[in-house]
Amino acid sequence: MVIFMVFTETTLGEFFEQQVKEQGDREFLIYPDRDLRFTYNEFNNRVNMLAKGLISIGIEKGDHIGIWAKNVPDWLTFMFATAKIGAVLVTVNTAYRDHELDYILEQSDMKALAIIDGFRDINYVKILYDIIPELKTCKRGSLKSEKYPFLKNIIYIGQEKHRGMYNTNELMLLGNHQTESELNKIKSSLTNEDVINMQYTSGTTGFPKGVMLTHRNILNNGHSIGERMKLTEEDRLCIPVPLFHCFGIVLGVLSVLTHGATIVMLEEFDPLLAISAVQKERCTAIHGVPTMFISELSHPMFDMFDVSSLRTGIMAGSTCPIETMKEVMEKMNMKEITSVYGLTESSPGMTQTSADDTLERKANTVGRRYDDVEVRIVDPETNKPLKPGETGEICCRGYNVMKGYYKMPDKTKEVIDEEGWLHSGDLATVDEDGYYTIVGRIKDMIIRGGENIYPREIEEFLFTIDGVKDAQIAGIKDEKYGEIVGAFIIKEENSDLTEEDIRDYAINQIARYKVPKHVFFVEEFPLTTSGKIKKYELSELGYELVQKKLNEENSL
Repeated sequence: MVIFMVFTETTLGEFFEQQVKEQGDREFLIYPDRDLRFTYNEFNNRVNMLAKGLISIGIEKGDHIGIWAKNVPDWLTFMFATAKIGAVLVTVNTAYRDHELDYILEQSDMKALAIIDGFRDINYVKILYDIIPELKTCKRGSLKSEKYPFLKNIIYIGQEKHRGMYNTNELMLLGNHQTESELNKIKSSLTNEDVINMQYTSGTTGFPKGVMLTHRNILNNGHSIGERMKLTEEDRLCIPVPLFHCFGIVLGVLSVLTHGATIVMLEEFDPLLAISAVQKERCTAIHGVPTMFISELSHPMFDMFDVSSLRTGIMAGSTCPIETMKEVMEKMNMKEITSVYGLTESSPGMTQTSADDTLERKANTVGRRYDDVEVRIVDPETNKPLKPGETGEICCRGYNVMKGYYKMPDKTKEVIDEEGWLHSGDLATVDEDGYYTIVGRIKDMIIRGGENIYPREIEEFLFTIDGVKDAQIAGIKDEKYGEIVGAFIIKEENSDLTEEDIRDYAINQIARYKVPKHVFFVEEFPLTTSGKIKKYELSELGYELVQKKLNEENSL
């Protein structure tokens, strides 16, 4: 096994305190919509108060503390406070409802959960009172739940008071009256191999799994990511992506922290708020999934804002049309934009393009492996390494591989082999220069009458058709071929494209078995809260529409 050196072997709390000494009065965290600003010193003081407050209500090293909130100012206070006391921050998807929260509370052995009022049409407080009836009658810190025996505390992030819950102000007051000795004692007992963060995978195939990530995993990955963007202390990164996902925590917060830069945070994504934040704070970088960048560029007020301060950032989460990448580089001045590929299980980055790569490589590849991570392409059936240009499963090995799935050793063994390689489930190729291209997921691959069809290839082809704004390819069940190709297309405004137009153009350009059998025009694609396309929902929708069409034809 090749041994690579990593950037740091410290814990997240230790590293943060080192940066506080060096950066001191420089701005660390800004909320531009309310002009809320924290320097490194100020934020560290708030983190320490919350850490001591958590200790005072019985939170100990190794305890699991959940956070169910959009990107509110104290989200990061909880992240760093739990890191300093050795607790594990369990991030909860903001879109979860009763059923999903019930599963996470039980499976994660959560001891405390921090919440806000709710998100969009989801009332978090009501959900908690509904699934934990004991909360309505218990005193703060005295929760005894029959269903969730580990759960002892609910914490409300804010000033309001709710029955059975502490609020953050109360915890800060408790922390203010606590000495530093206990906090220092705990900090000295921590190692960078301790689990610090637990994120649940989307669970599109079976129940969600808790991915256990260590200080070492995410801190070093954040540094590698920032290096590819050429971040410095002078950079100001706008983060409109959710913090409950690695995109926000690692690609965002930790790339900033490891380079002494500044975070410009949005509570949730809004294209107008994003571009106005860039102008107001003179941001040099912004992150997002392709749909976020598209909505910023197409906003009717886009041209009213000055985004010339932008230089870099990350576009990730799903494949990017080359025209979108080109527009972002030209109209948003992001000549040094990059893209990252990886999984939550890989902390999350495996590969990344660099600030200096060409437009074609930025749009068509996910870059090269990080210097301190091994990446290879293998045959999914035999596990044998493949040559450049051959399609297989992309795998990685190194400091970034998760510790495992919480309480799921068998599931862990399914994705991390005996030699330590993490198997992604994604199909990819690598060229002679070491640039990786993601073809699709093994389970997304369409097998039509024995022919393997990779959706990404057809999607890229469809982007060349005038009038196509965005396109996705998904397999649709078929009695004769097993699967057939379905195209789901978002048209440009005023486009009069028809299904026949798409098929006729494709028949003359690509192999007939790759030509979409059915073309569906849609207004939007089903997305996860982290911006990834739900291919399986497109497959289900396509099948339903095909059956409906057949039934209508048979009834004539």
